[in-house]
Parts: sequence; C-alpha cells; structure tokens
Amino acid sequence: MAGATVLGALKFIVTNVDYHTLLILVLINTVNGANSASDVYVLPVTDTNWTLILQGEWMLKFYAPWCPACQQIQPDWNNFAKESKALGISVGKIDVSQQPGLSGRFLVTTLPTIFHAKDGMFRRYLASRTVEDLQSYIIEKKWESVEPVPTWKSPSSIAMTGMSGLFHLSVWIRHIRSYMTDTLGIAVWGSYVIFALATLLTGLFLGLILVLIADCLCPSKHRYKEVTTEVYMKEELSDEEQEDVPTEEKQLSDAEDERENLSDKASGEDSAGDEASGPEELAVDSIDGLPCDSTAESGMRKRKLQVPVAQ
Repeated sequence: MAGATVLGALKFIVTNVDYHTLLILVLINTVNGANSASDVYVLPVTDTNWTLILQGEWMLKFYAPWCPACQQIQPDWNNFAKESKALGISVGKIDVSQQPGLSGRFLVTTLPTIFHAKDGMFRRYLASRTVEDLQSYIIEKKWESVEPVPTWKSPSSIAMTGMSGLFHLSVWIRHIRSYMTDTLGIAVWGSYVIFALATLLTGLFLGLILVLIADCLCPSKHRYKEVTTEVYMKEELSDEEQEDVPTEEKQLSDAEDERENLSDKASGEDSAGDEASGPEELAVDSIDGLPCDSTAESGMRKRKLQVPVAQ
C-alpha cells in the first residue's frame, strides 16, 4: 500500500513537473545547504554571550542583512571561517540590526566592520577582505603592528557600557514611536510633542534629584550664626573704642596743661629779662615726648623779644 503511494507520487512528479524547474530547486537546496554548513563555523555573537570574545583570539564581523557590501564579502568570510580551527582562532558575526547594544560598545559607524580580538585587546582590521589576506593576517601576526583600541574605548569599559545603554534606549524610543504612529494612529507631530514633554519632565525630575543629593552631601550652613558672630565682634570693638576715647582725651588735656605751664614760664622769663641789661632772645621750639597737632604748632611759634638797654 505504501509502495503504491510512493510510486504514484513519483509518476505525478515526472509527468507534471518541468525538469528545468526541478533542476533549479535542486541547485537552490544545494547552495542553501552549503551556506548552512559554512555558518556552523561562524558563531553568532549577541548581548548575552559577547563576553566570550574577551578570551582567546577572535575575528568579528559587524554586518546587516540589507548591506550590499556585507553580502559581497559573505562567501570569503564563510571560507575563512572554515579554516578557523586550523588557524587556532574563533570567527564570529554580529548583526547590528538585532544587536544595537554591541554596535554601541564597539562604536561601529560603517558596515561591514571587522575587529581582531586577542585576550581582551581589540584592533580594527583595515586590510583587504579576501580569504588569503584574512589568513595571512592571522598566520603572520600582522595584528601586532596595529595599535589596539584605547582602554577607555574598550568594549568592556564603563564609557562603552554607557554607550551601549544609549543605543538600547534609542532603539526602545524608536519602537515606542512606531507603536504610537502605527498601532495607536497618533500623528507624527503628536508623537514629537509627546516625546518633547516627556523629555522636559524627565529633565526636571532628574534635576530635582540632583539638588536633593547635593543638599544631603553638602548641607548649607545656617546664616544666623554668622550674623550673631558679626554682632558680637562689633560690640567688642565698640567697648574697646569706648575705653580708648577717655585715654586719648586725658592725653590731650595733659598736653594742654603742660603748654599753659610753659607759656607761664615764658612770661616769667620775659619779666625777668626786663630787669636785666641787654637784649635776650627767648625761643620755644618744641616739646619732646608730647603729641603735636596743628593747634599746638600754631600756639608754640617762635617769638623774639627785644629789651631796651638802660643807660
């Protein structure tokens, strides 16, 4: 019964299917089988297993299904992957359309992009992409003459981890926008307004959080303490000034008394000079040890007295 069914199917194929069509289908299946066999040697790298490339030696290709240049080098890359075991390396591929986080970690801006990795040190491959050049790059260790990626740009660095998060955020925002415009039927300008308001509110919220954190870490000092200190200092200064004022007044009064005494002595000497013979000149220059001001200098001017000679 089963044999009769198989024979009937074969007869139907032979009588109804064109041989040219059958030959084309066989060729397509053969090519697909060869590609799938070569893909076995190429390991897909994703966000979940990308840490594998931090150990050992790797050759990584960043590509996109819609990229013509990526499709052009696909056969050479598959042939190179077949020799990966003999070369002692691992060959991987990263689809940037499915793994935007990895494209952000490696700062991929052009396609296709090839990287060489050796124990966590990454170098960008810029030579020819033929099978022979790829193999010689590994066998002759040409990668040693290439400057590695700086530490801060390494895929495992904090900066590139943040960049990966930004790429994930951009894709998430794009999906939300597509959902609003395609599924909910919101106009394009309406989606832009919603994103603008969301950005503004998010910025205000984050700014408030930063202010609270800064206030907790560096609290501001109370101002009334400074004002009270200044008042106390002013009171102390006023007391000292009040103590200094009587002292200065006392010194001035003593100076005036001494000046009066000197003037009395000078008048006594003038009267004594009248009884004596011959002119005498009396001069009062200055007083040592006493403070002198403009009033004292005017009162202590030099004077000359002339006495007539008795005959």
